[in-house]
Amino acid sequence: MTTTKKRVPQFPRLPKGPNGGIQLMLIQNVEHLGKAGDIVEVKAGHANNYLLPEGLAIIANDHHKRMIEKHRAKLQEVEKQRIQSLRSLADQIGKQSINVEANANDEGHLYGSVGANEIVNALKANGFTLSSEQIKLDGVLKELGLYTVKVQLHSDVTTELKVWVVPAAGN
Repeated sequence: MTTTKKRVPQFPRLPKGPNGGIQLMLIQNVEHLGKAGDIVEVKAGHANNYLLPEGLAIIANDHHKRMIEKHRAKLQEVEKQRIQSLRSLADQIGKQSINVEANANDEGHLYGSVGANEIVNALKANGFTLSSEQIKLDGVLKELGLYTVKVQLHSDVTTELKVWVVPAAGN
């Protein structure tokens, strides 16, 4: 006579939502999904392979929901202050006019191109630290002249920056 072992799951079952997905509560803002404190329903693979291991979400149980409700006002105040400081930075960036030097021929066509990295480096020289993902270009700049470039600091905060593409000192 053989005894059969009852299989015990290694991981606790994740709570199912009304649509059959996994219900999680976001700890941080996740683009295209929601903001911190939101209860979201995602597929099991997305929960197990990305959101939970990266620490972006936790299981949405009653205890966590109560905690978030208590701290929601505090979280909103922190986010409001962050957006306010980003708006102040956007105002400062909007007043800037930066020069980017590039090699060009006599007609004003650049031998290369000016992209987001060159704009970020020019801003860094003026004391502003941004990432190239925050610079929104329609395409690379290939001629000398004045361009208006969008800068997105937050999903709610954007500004415009004047960029002069000028010939390099040796031209």
